[in-house]
Amino acid sequence: MRVLLVGSGGREHALALGLAADPVVEHLVAAPGNPGIGAIAELREVVTTDPAAVAGLAVETAADLVVIGPEAPLVAGVADAVRAKGIACFGPSAAAARIEGSKSFAKEVMAAAGVPTARAYTCTDADQTARALDEFGPPYVVKDDGLAAGKGVVVTEDRAAALAHAAACGRVVVEEYLSGPEVSLFVVTDGQTALPLLPAQDFKRVGEGDVGPNTGGMGAYAPLPWAPPNLVDEVMTRVVHPTLAELRRRDTPFVGLLYVGLALTAAGPKVVEFNARFGDPETQAVLALLETPLAGLLHAAATGTLAGHPPLRWRPGAAVTVVVAAAGYPAAARTGDVITGADRPGIIHAGTARRASDGALVSAGGRVVCATAVGPDLAAARDAAYELVDGITLDGSQHRRDIALAAVRGQVTVPN
Repeated sequence: MRVLLVGSGGREHALALGLAADPVVEHLVAAPGNPGIGAIAELREVVTTDPAAVAGLAVETAADLVVIGPEAPLVAGVADAVRAKGIACFGPSAAAARIEGSKSFAKEVMAAAGVPTARAYTCTDADQTARALDEFGPPYVVKDDGLAAGKGVVVTEDRAAALAHAAACGRVVVEEYLSGPEVSLFVVTDGQTALPLLPAQDFKRVGEGDVGPNTGGMGAYAPLPWAPPNLVDEVMTRVVHPTLAELRRRDTPFVGLLYVGLALTAAGPKVVEFNARFGDPETQAVLALLETPLAGLLHAAATGTLAGHPPLRWRPGAAVTVVVAAAGYPAAARTGDVITGADRPGIIHAGTARRASDGALVSAGGRVVCATAVGPDLAAARDAAYELVDGITLDGSQHRRDIALAAVRGQVTVPN
Protein backbone atom coordinates (compact mmCIF):
# COMPACT_ATOMS: atom_id res chain seq x y z
CA MET A 1 0.00 0.00 0.00
CA ARG A 2 1.20 3.51 -0.88
CA VAL A 3 0.08 6.14 1.64
CA LEU A 4 0.02 9.94 1.48
CA LEU A 5 -0.11 11.66 4.88
CA VAL A 6 -1.16 15.31 4.87
CA GLY A 7 0.13 17.59 7.66
CA SER A 8 3.26 18.60 9.53
CA GLY A 9 2.69 18.50 13.31
CA GLY A 10 3.17 16.18 16.25
CA ARG A 11 -0.07 14.36 15.46
CA GLU A 12 1.21 13.67 11.94
CA HIS A 13 4.58 12.42 13.20
CA ALA A 14 2.75 9.99 15.50
CA LEU A 15 0.55 8.88 12.60
CA ALA A 16 3.60 8.51 10.37
CA LEU A 17 5.29 6.26 12.92
CA GLY A 18 2.20 4.06 13.06
CA LEU A 19 1.75 3.95 9.30
CA ALA A 20 5.41 3.21 8.60
CA ALA A 21 5.34 0.33 11.09
CA ASP A 22 2.45 -1.37 9.26
CA PRO A 23 3.87 -4.17 7.06
CA VAL A 24 1.36 -3.42 4.28
CA VAL A 25 2.81 0.07 3.72
CA GLU A 26 5.44 -0.11 1.00
CA HIS A 27 5.88 3.65 0.58
CA LEU A 28 4.91 6.60 2.77
CA VAL A 29 4.82 10.19 1.51
CA ALA A 30 4.18 13.11 3.89
CA ALA A 31 3.23 16.59 2.73
CA PRO A 32 4.70 18.84 3.90
CA GLY A 33 5.89 16.81 6.92
CA ASN A 34 8.66 17.88 9.30
CA PRO A 35 12.24 16.75 10.01
CA GLY A 36 11.07 13.99 12.34
CA ILE A 37 8.67 12.62 9.74
CA GLY A 38 11.39 12.99 7.12
CA ALA A 39 13.39 10.26 8.84
CA ILE A 40 10.73 7.67 7.94
CA ALA A 41 8.87 9.12 4.93
CA GLU A 42 9.43 10.92 1.65
CA LEU A 43 8.60 14.62 2.14
CA ARG A 44 6.78 16.62 -0.52
CA GLU A 45 5.67 20.23 -0.52
CA VAL A 46 1.97 21.05 -0.83
CA VAL A 47 -0.48 23.70 0.31
CA THR A 48 -2.50 21.48 2.62
CA THR A 49 -5.69 23.55 2.32
CA ASP A 50 -5.67 23.47 -1.52
CA PRO A 51 -7.98 20.58 -2.47
CA ALA A 52 -6.80 20.42 -6.09
CA ALA A 53 -3.12 20.45 -5.08
CA VAL A 54 -3.49 17.66 -2.52
CA ALA A 55 -5.62 15.55 -4.87
CA GLY A 56 -3.06 16.09 -7.62
CA LEU A 57 -0.25 14.97 -5.33
CA ALA A 58 -2.24 11.87 -4.38
CA VAL A 59 -2.51 10.98 -8.08
CA GLU A 60 1.15 11.80 -8.74
CA THR A 61 2.38 9.61 -5.89
CA ALA A 62 -0.02 6.77 -6.84
CA ALA A 63 -1.45 6.77 -3.34
CA ASP A 64 -3.77 3.93 -2.35
CA LEU A 65 -4.76 5.79 0.81
CA VAL A 66 -4.67 9.45 1.81
CA VAL A 67 -4.70 10.28 5.53
CA ILE A 68 -5.50 13.91 6.37
CA GLY A 69 -4.16 14.99 9.74
CA PRO A 70 -5.19 18.61 10.42
CA GLU A 71 -8.67 20.11 10.56
CA ALA A 72 -8.20 23.04 8.15
CA PRO A 73 -7.76 20.85 5.03
CA LEU A 74 -10.84 18.83 5.99
CA VAL A 75 -12.99 21.93 6.38
CA ALA A 76 -11.57 23.18 3.06
CA GLY A 77 -12.83 20.07 1.23
CA VAL A 78 -9.55 18.24 0.62
CA ALA A 79 -11.10 14.84 1.35
CA ASP A 80 -13.83 15.49 -1.23
CA ALA A 81 -11.24 16.32 -3.91
CA VAL A 82 -9.20 13.19 -3.13
CA ARG A 83 -12.27 10.95 -3.29
CA ALA A 84 -13.28 12.56 -6.58
CA LYS A 85 -10.04 11.10 -8.00
CA GLY A 86 -11.15 7.61 -6.93
CA ILE A 87 -8.60 7.40 -4.11
CA ALA A 88 -9.51 6.13 -0.64
CA CYS A 89 -9.31 8.92 1.94
CA PHE A 90 -9.35 8.82 5.73
CA GLY A 91 -11.04 12.07 6.69
CA PRO A 92 -14.58 13.49 6.51
CA SER A 93 -16.08 15.55 3.72
CA ALA A 94 -16.23 19.32 4.08
CA ALA A 95 -19.92 19.02 4.97
CA ALA A 96 -19.29 16.47 7.74
CA ALA A 97 -16.17 18.32 8.98
CA ARG A 98 -18.44 21.23 9.93
CA ILE A 99 -18.92 19.33 13.17
CA GLU A 100 -15.55 20.83 14.10
CA GLY A 101 -15.56 23.81 11.76
CA SER A 102 -18.66 25.31 13.38
CA LYS A 103 -19.44 24.95 17.07
CA SER A 104 -22.97 26.14 16.31
CA PHE A 105 -23.47 23.38 13.73
CA ALA A 106 -22.18 20.80 16.21
CA LYS A 107 -24.75 21.99 18.74
CA GLU A 108 -27.51 21.67 16.12
CA VAL A 109 -26.47 18.10 15.36
CA MET A 110 -26.34 17.18 19.04
CA ALA A 111 -29.75 18.71 19.71
CA ALA A 112 -31.29 16.78 16.83
CA ALA A 113 -29.60 13.54 17.94
CA GLY A 114 -30.46 13.92 21.63
CA VAL A 115 -26.79 13.92 22.63
CA PRO A 116 -26.04 15.18 26.17
CA THR A 117 -24.08 18.44 26.07
CA ALA A 118 -23.94 21.85 27.70
CA ARG A 119 -26.76 24.34 27.14
CA ALA A 120 -25.56 27.02 24.77
CA TYR A 121 -26.41 30.08 22.71
CA THR A 122 -24.90 31.20 19.42
CA CYS A 123 -24.19 34.95 19.69
CA THR A 124 -23.30 37.46 17.00
CA ASP A 125 -23.19 40.73 18.94
CA ALA A 126 -22.25 42.11 22.35
CA ASP A 127 -25.82 42.30 23.64
CA GLN A 128 -26.56 38.65 22.85
CA THR A 129 -23.27 37.60 24.43
CA ALA A 130 -23.95 39.62 27.58
CA ARG A 131 -27.39 38.06 28.02
CA ALA A 132 -26.00 34.56 27.57
CA LEU A 133 -23.19 35.18 30.05
CA ASP A 134 -25.65 36.48 32.61
CA GLU A 135 -27.95 33.49 32.19
CA PHE A 136 -25.22 30.90 32.72
CA GLY A 137 -23.05 32.81 35.19
CA PRO A 138 -19.39 32.11 35.95
CA PRO A 139 -17.20 30.35 35.07
CA TYR A 140 -17.90 31.81 31.63
CA VAL A 141 -17.30 29.62 28.57
CA VAL A 142 -16.96 31.43 25.22
CA LYS A 143 -16.00 29.56 22.04
CA ASP A 144 -15.05 30.95 18.66
CA ASP A 145 -17.60 29.46 16.24
CA GLY A 146 -14.90 28.71 13.64
CA LEU A 147 -11.55 26.94 13.58
CA ALA A 148 -9.06 28.34 16.07
CA ALA A 149 -6.29 25.70 16.26
CA GLY A 150 -7.41 24.57 19.71
CA LYS A 151 -7.05 28.06 21.17
CA GLY A 152 -10.45 29.63 20.46
CA VAL A 153 -11.98 28.81 23.84
CA VAL A 154 -11.92 31.04 26.90
CA VAL A 155 -13.03 29.73 30.30
CA THR A 156 -12.86 32.53 32.85
CA GLU A 157 -14.42 34.01 35.98
CA ASP A 158 -13.83 37.46 34.44
CA ARG A 159 -16.96 38.68 32.64
CA ALA A 160 -15.04 41.49 30.91
CA ALA A 161 -12.50 38.99 29.56
CA ALA A 162 -15.31 36.79 28.26
CA LEU A 163 -16.92 39.75 26.50
CA ALA A 164 -13.57 40.82 25.04
CA HIS A 165 -12.92 37.34 23.63
CA ALA A 166 -16.39 37.28 22.06
CA ALA A 167 -15.80 40.70 20.50
CA ALA A 168 -12.48 39.54 19.03
CA CYS A 169 -14.06 36.41 17.54
CA GLY A 170 -17.29 37.89 16.16
CA ARG A 171 -19.59 34.86 16.11
CA VAL A 172 -19.32 32.76 19.25
CA VAL A 173 -21.03 30.00 21.17
CA VAL A 174 -21.57 30.78 24.86
CA GLU A 175 -22.09 27.69 26.98
CA GLU A 176 -22.82 26.71 30.53
CA TYR A 177 -19.73 25.44 32.32
CA LEU A 178 -19.50 21.66 32.70
CA SER A 179 -17.86 20.56 35.95
CA GLY A 180 -15.94 17.30 36.03
CA PRO A 181 -12.78 15.70 34.62
CA GLU A 182 -12.41 15.87 30.84
CA VAL A 183 -11.87 12.86 28.58
CA SER A 184 -10.91 12.54 24.92
CA LEU A 185 -12.34 9.55 23.07
CA PHE A 186 -11.20 8.89 19.48
CA VAL A 187 -13.54 6.86 17.28
CA VAL A 188 -12.53 5.42 13.90
CA THR A 189 -15.59 5.21 11.65
CA ASP A 190 -16.62 4.54 8.07
CA GLY A 191 -19.86 6.42 8.70
CA GLN A 192 -21.76 3.34 9.84
CA THR A 193 -19.46 1.12 11.91
CA ALA A 194 -17.48 2.80 14.68
CA LEU A 195 -14.50 1.49 16.66
CA PRO A 196 -13.43 3.38 19.79
CA LEU A 197 -9.77 3.77 20.72
CA LEU A 198 -8.53 4.07 24.30
CA PRO A 199 -9.84 7.10 26.18
CA ALA A 200 -7.20 9.68 27.02
CA GLN A 201 -6.90 12.94 28.93
CA ASP A 202 -5.04 16.03 27.77
CA PHE A 203 -3.96 19.25 29.47
CA LYS A 204 -5.04 22.44 27.71
CA ARG A 205 -3.75 25.16 30.03
CA VAL A 206 -0.17 26.32 29.58
CA GLY A 207 0.70 26.32 33.28
CA GLU A 208 1.01 23.65 35.95
CA GLY A 209 -2.11 23.23 38.02
CA ASP A 210 -4.20 24.12 34.95
CA VAL A 211 -3.54 27.85 35.05
CA GLY A 212 -2.94 30.34 32.27
CA PRO A 213 -4.34 30.53 28.74
CA ASN A 214 -5.60 27.60 26.70
CA THR A 215 -3.14 26.01 24.30
CA GLY A 216 -3.33 23.29 21.68
CA GLY A 217 -2.41 20.86 24.47
CA MET A 218 0.62 20.55 26.77
CA GLY A 219 0.52 16.80 27.36
CA ALA A 220 -1.68 13.71 27.56
CA TYR A 221 -1.89 10.18 28.89
CA ALA A 222 -3.77 6.94 28.29
CA PRO A 223 -5.52 4.88 29.48
CA LEU A 224 -7.46 6.42 32.37
CA PRO A 225 -7.24 4.31 35.54
CA TRP A 226 -9.93 6.42 37.23
CA ALA A 227 -12.54 6.28 34.43
CA PRO A 228 -15.80 4.39 35.04
CA PRO A 229 -15.57 0.87 33.54
CA ASN A 230 -18.65 1.42 31.35
CA LEU A 231 -17.56 4.85 30.08
CA VAL A 232 -16.71 3.90 26.49
CA ASP A 233 -19.85 1.79 26.02
CA GLU A 234 -22.00 4.61 27.39
CA VAL A 235 -20.43 7.22 25.13
CA MET A 236 -20.75 5.01 22.07
CA THR A 237 -24.44 4.41 22.84
CA ARG A 238 -25.47 7.90 23.92
CA VAL A 239 -23.15 10.06 21.81
CA VAL A 240 -21.31 8.44 18.93
CA HIS A 241 -23.95 6.29 17.27
CA PRO A 242 -26.72 8.95 17.54
CA THR A 243 -24.35 11.58 16.10
CA LEU A 244 -23.29 9.38 13.19
CA ALA A 245 -26.95 8.52 12.51
CA GLU A 246 -27.91 12.21 12.48
CA LEU A 247 -25.10 13.00 10.04
CA ARG A 248 -26.24 10.16 7.78
CA ARG A 249 -29.78 11.53 7.98
CA ARG A 250 -28.42 14.84 6.71
CA ASP A 251 -26.72 13.03 3.78
CA THR A 252 -23.33 13.96 5.21
CA PRO A 253 -21.94 10.63 6.53
CA PHE A 254 -18.81 11.04 8.63
CA VAL A 255 -15.82 8.97 7.48
CA GLY A 256 -12.61 9.29 9.44
CA LEU A 257 -11.79 10.07 13.05
CA LEU A 258 -14.52 11.49 15.25
CA TYR A 259 -12.94 13.05 18.32
CA VAL A 260 -15.37 13.28 21.24
CA GLY A 261 -14.32 15.70 23.97
CA LEU A 262 -16.26 14.95 27.15
CA ALA A 263 -16.78 16.24 30.65
CA LEU A 264 -17.71 13.57 33.19
CA THR A 265 -20.31 15.50 35.16
CA ALA A 266 -22.49 14.47 38.10
CA ALA A 267 -25.26 13.95 35.52
CA GLY A 268 -23.09 11.67 33.39
CA PRO A 269 -20.81 12.24 30.38
CA LYS A 270 -21.59 15.37 28.35
CA VAL A 271 -19.98 16.49 25.11
CA VAL A 272 -17.71 19.52 25.37
CA GLU A 273 -16.75 19.48 21.69
CA PHE A 274 -16.37 17.36 18.58
CA ASN A 275 -13.31 17.39 16.37
CA ALA A 276 -13.08 15.91 12.90
CA ARG A 277 -9.58 14.45 13.26
CA PHE A 278 -7.09 12.91 15.65
CA GLY A 279 -6.44 15.17 18.63
CA ASP A 280 -3.00 16.50 19.44
CA PRO A 281 -1.27 15.56 21.80
CA GLU A 282 -3.56 12.66 22.78
CA THR A 283 -2.76 10.88 19.50
CA GLN A 284 0.86 10.48 20.55
CA ALA A 285 -0.11 8.62 23.73
CA VAL A 286 -2.98 6.57 22.28
CA LEU A 287 -1.14 5.34 19.18
CA ALA A 288 1.88 4.38 21.29
CA LEU A 289 -0.35 1.69 22.82
CA LEU A 290 -2.13 0.52 19.64
CA GLU A 291 -0.90 -2.90 18.54
CA THR A 292 -3.31 -3.24 15.61
CA PRO A 293 -1.61 -2.20 12.32
CA LEU A 294 -2.65 1.41 11.67
CA ALA A 295 -2.76 1.59 7.88
CA GLY A 296 -5.09 -1.38 7.58
CA LEU A 297 -7.43 0.12 10.17
CA LEU A 298 -7.60 3.53 8.50
CA HIS A 299 -7.97 1.96 5.04
CA ALA A 300 -10.92 -0.12 6.26
CA ALA A 301 -12.63 3.05 7.49
CA ALA A 302 -11.87 4.88 4.24
CA THR A 303 -13.29 2.06 2.12
CA GLY A 304 -16.43 1.30 4.14
CA THR A 305 -15.23 -2.13 5.28
CA LEU A 306 -14.73 -1.44 8.99
CA ALA A 307 -17.41 -3.97 9.98
CA GLY A 308 -15.10 -6.75 8.80
CA HIS A 309 -12.03 -5.45 10.61
CA PRO A 310 -10.67 -7.59 13.47
CA PRO A 311 -11.08 -6.30 17.04
CA LEU A 312 -8.47 -3.77 18.05
CA ARG A 313 -5.45 -5.00 20.01
CA TRP A 314 -3.69 -2.91 22.67
CA ARG A 315 -0.30 -3.16 24.33
CA PRO A 316 -0.47 -3.52 28.12
CA GLY A 317 0.52 -0.63 30.34
CA ALA A 318 0.23 3.11 29.86
CA ALA A 319 1.62 5.96 27.77
CA VAL A 320 2.41 9.58 28.67
CA THR A 321 3.19 12.49 26.34
CA VAL A 322 4.76 15.75 27.52
CA VAL A 323 4.93 18.75 25.17
CA VAL A 324 8.01 20.96 25.08
CA ALA A 325 6.89 24.39 23.90
CA ALA A 326 8.77 27.44 22.70
CA ALA A 327 9.44 30.57 24.72
CA GLY A 328 6.45 32.89 24.57
CA TYR A 329 3.92 30.18 23.71
CA PRO A 330 0.94 30.46 23.30
CA ALA A 331 0.78 34.26 22.91
CA ALA A 332 3.86 34.80 20.73
CA ALA A 333 6.05 31.74 20.26
CA ARG A 334 9.73 32.38 19.53
CA THR A 335 11.14 30.38 16.62
CA GLY A 336 14.60 29.68 15.24
CA ASP A 337 16.17 28.34 18.45
CA VAL A 338 18.44 25.29 18.12
CA ILE A 339 17.13 22.00 19.52
CA THR A 340 19.36 19.19 20.74
CA GLY A 341 18.41 15.76 22.05
CA ALA A 342 15.42 15.41 19.70
CA ASP A 343 16.79 12.50 17.67
CA ARG A 344 16.00 9.78 20.23
CA PRO A 345 13.18 7.21 20.07
CA GLY A 346 10.08 8.64 21.76
CA ILE A 347 10.73 12.24 20.71
CA ILE A 348 7.96 13.29 18.34
CA HIS A 349 8.49 16.40 16.24
CA ALA A 350 5.78 19.04 16.06
CA GLY A 351 7.08 22.54 15.24
CA THR A 352 10.59 21.82 13.96
CA ALA A 353 12.59 22.71 10.85
CA ARG A 354 16.10 22.46 9.43
CA ARG A 355 18.08 25.69 9.29
CA ALA A 356 19.11 26.37 5.71
CA SER A 357 22.59 27.64 6.57
CA ASP A 358 23.88 24.62 8.45
CA GLY A 359 21.11 22.01 8.70
CA ALA A 360 20.67 22.47 12.45
CA LEU A 361 17.33 21.43 13.93
CA VAL A 362 15.48 24.55 15.08
CA SER A 363 12.10 25.46 16.55
CA ALA A 364 9.47 26.45 13.98
CA GLY A 365 6.24 26.60 16.00
CA GLY A 366 4.72 26.97 19.44
CA ARG A 367 4.67 23.33 20.42
CA VAL A 368 8.09 22.15 19.31
CA VAL A 369 8.54 18.49 20.29
CA CYS A 370 6.71 15.90 22.40
CA ALA A 371 8.27 13.27 24.62
CA THR A 372 6.21 10.07 24.55
CA ALA A 373 6.98 7.02 26.65
CA VAL A 374 5.25 3.78 27.59
CA GLY A 375 5.56 1.80 30.78
CA PRO A 376 3.99 -1.08 32.66
CA ASP A 377 1.88 1.44 34.57
CA LEU A 378 1.14 5.14 34.48
CA ALA A 379 3.80 6.07 37.03
CA ALA A 380 6.52 4.27 35.08
CA ALA A 381 5.40 5.78 31.77
CA ARG A 382 5.39 9.23 33.36
CA ASP A 383 8.90 8.84 34.75
CA ALA A 384 10.17 7.67 31.35
CA ALA A 385 8.52 10.58 29.54
CA TYR A 386 10.11 13.15 31.83
CA GLU A 387 13.48 11.43 31.47
CA LEU A 388 13.13 12.05 27.73
CA VAL A 389 12.13 15.69 28.34
CA ASP A 390 15.18 16.26 30.53
CA GLY A 391 17.42 15.24 27.63
CA ILE A 392 16.07 17.98 25.34
CA THR A 393 17.79 21.35 25.11
CA LEU A 394 15.87 24.33 23.69
CA ASP A 395 16.63 27.85 24.87
CA GLY A 396 13.71 29.39 26.75
CA SER A 397 11.52 26.30 26.37
CA GLN A 398 8.65 25.51 28.71
CA HIS A 399 6.81 22.36 29.73
CA ARG A 400 4.50 21.24 32.50
CA ARG A 401 5.86 18.93 35.18
CA ASP A 402 2.41 17.75 36.31
CA ILE A 403 1.19 15.77 33.28
CA ALA A 404 -0.68 12.67 34.59
CA LEU A 405 0.48 13.45 38.14
CA ALA A 406 -3.00 13.63 39.70
CA ALA A 407 -3.94 10.32 38.04
CA VAL A 408 -0.79 8.64 39.37
CA ARG A 409 -1.62 9.92 42.86
CA GLY A 410 -5.23 8.74 42.59
CA GLN A 411 -6.53 12.28 42.88
CA VAL A 412 -8.86 12.35 39.84
CA THR A 413 -12.47 11.81 40.85
CA VAL A 414 -15.69 11.61 38.87
CA PRO A 415 -18.58 13.48 40.57
CA ASN A 416 -21.57 11.39 41.59
